[in-house]
Amino acid sequence: MAWDEWEQLKAGALERQQSSAGMQLNGVDDGSGRPGGAQSTPSSYGVLKVSQKDLAAIGKSAHTLFDDLWSKARVSVPSSDSAATDLTSQGFALGGALQHVSNRWEAQLKSLMDACSHIANHMHVTKKLHANDDDYIARSASSISVLDAGFDERVGAPGTPNQVYGEPKKKE
Repeated sequence: MAWDEWEQLKAGALERQQSSAGMQLNGVDDGSGRPGGAQSTPSSYGVLKVSQKDLAAIGKSAHTLFDDLWSKARVSVPSSDSAATDLTSQGFALGGALQHVSNRWEAQLKSLMDACSHIANHMHVTKKLHANDDDYIARSASSISVLDAGFDERVGAPGTPNQVYGEPKKKE
């Protein structure tokens, strides 16, 4: 790239930066100053949603990757260690280098496996915590509405039973 071309690119970038109102996310400014137009609201941009099914799929994928790393990526470690020991005992400097590579491979592999394990465990815990939170909120909200209706005197005309308690039992 020639110096003149670099200067032209810098000038073009500066011009675009100065002519724009700022960073624009989730759309292109239509002239109203807001991404997506003047009628856009944050809810029209989309909402971050995740379901228990999504969390379970992520956790399962992380666990599968962990299992695959354990069974397939560790295959080379014992043979590499054995070869490194053999080469070192025969006086080859390559033995020490091979042992170093094997040690680094195993350290990096353990780090990756720890990350996979952490992700899998976190998804299981997150799934359980959010399910418990959802249940608690549903129980709290439903009991509040029942209590509120039971104490609300405006439910019926004065002297009539509150319908929340159901029909009165008839005496025989």
